[in-house]
Amino acid sequence: MAHDHKLILASRVENTSVFNEDGWLIGHIRDLSIDRESGQVVHAIMSFGGFLGIGNRLHPLPWSMLGYNAERHGYIVSLDKAALEQAPHYDADELEDFGGAHHDKKRSDVLEYYGRYGPPPI
Repeated sequence: MAHDHKLILASRVENTSVFNEDGWLIGHIRDLSIDRESGQVVHAIMSFGGFLGIGNRLHPLPWSMLGYNAERHGYIVSLDKAALEQAPHYDADELEDFGGAHHDKKRSDVLEYYGRYGPPPI
């Protein structure tokens, strides 16, 4: 059965639910950012907020902050709604540049913000 596999295709991660530790649905994985050289997933791009897909904010969560919960068939992050509302977020156009010329500033903002919640990603 596919749920027993240790590896998962990136296409199957997209649209996976993200819950907080209390079990509340807080968003969905919209995309992944992958380091081109190492092949490591660096961020899960989580869609958060909005209504019916309008006004959603895209949050690059450090992949190391997510844990998979097989019972929920989704990821768990130890942040509450207020922490996510204050976290660095971008619209779709800004995320296209996430690995480009302005990447260092955006990556620095993300690492600085999430660093207070635990060790930064590799």
